[in-house]
Amino acid sequence: MPIKVVQDLPALQKLTQENIFVMDERRATMQDFRTLEVVIVNLMPTKEATEEQLLRLLSNSPLQVNVTFIHMQSHQAAHISENHLKEFYRTFDQIKDRYFDGMIITGAPVEHLDFEKVNYWDELVSIMEWSNNHVFSTLHICWGAQAALYHHYGIGKQPLDKKLFGIYEQELRDKKVSLVRGMDELFYMPHSRHTTVPTESFEQAPDLEILAGSEETGVSIAQSTDSRFVFIFGHAEYDAETLGKEYKRDVEAGKPIEMPVNYYPGNNPEKTPKLKWRTAANTIYANWLNYYVYQVTPFVIEQISDSWQGKQNA
Repeated sequence: MPIKVVQDLPALQKLTQENIFVMDERRATMQDFRTLEVVIVNLMPTKEATEEQLLRLLSNSPLQVNVTFIHMQSHQAAHISENHLKEFYRTFDQIKDRYFDGMIITGAPVEHLDFEKVNYWDELVSIMEWSNNHVFSTLHICWGAQAALYHHYGIGKQPLDKKLFGIYEQELRDKKVSLVRGMDELFYMPHSRHTTVPTESFEQAPDLEILAGSEETGVSIAQSTDSRFVFIFGHAEYDAETLGKEYKRDVEAGKPIEMPVNYYPGNNPEKTPKLKWRTAANTIYANWLNYYVYQVTPFVIEQISDSWQGKQNA
């Protein structure tokens, strides 16, 4: 949350240069408060685990958030009960007349398919198109980020020689962007994917900017220059044991899989992994909620479309 200070306080300019969020009295008196509306498009097969992970991060904020989960009507979920979906989820048809301050589109284990070959691709495209007039800011995770880049910008993914799998050190490229405010210049993030989006694709797109990454992982965090779209290509939301479950699942299934990098102490799968990315994850999600949603979304939520049109015409 911002610090409120007397307008024209000399320290204000210095703190602003250091990327500290300071609000003068004039702006503070103009603020209105209401519950934020966030919709989560949960594409993960492990839906309940993903629910816990994302809600844990969204709750790490003083902001009040009303969360709605939706699932794909055009896809039969195999790892969750129908009763769970009926009780705790909605479909796109059920929420398409509503407006949301924020939206999260998760990853999905469908990287091996061309986007158009995914059985719910048309429905997901409808959601992304609908979001242009009904959602203020969207955060995309892993395959969800690749799907959004492909749909909104025509940027495709490329296969990796082997799965990017483990905990990787990431370096900030732009410390002054609000999404990474307060983060260390070096931080960790889990990755688990078979595909990537080349760094050059971002560098050649004037409407996109890279916020963090590394030589090993490529781009890990990017955004649109207007901050409306956030793309996270790792899994900052993962729990300490998530990569281990994926590894043991593939080993038991006889799939070719290497041990996750920088994950098990001493590379011993019998030892318990240490969680070393939670601070970065909490910071990213809290900053998204605060700076990209709460601070800028219109108080009258139905004015979201007008608000973005006004920004584009400014």
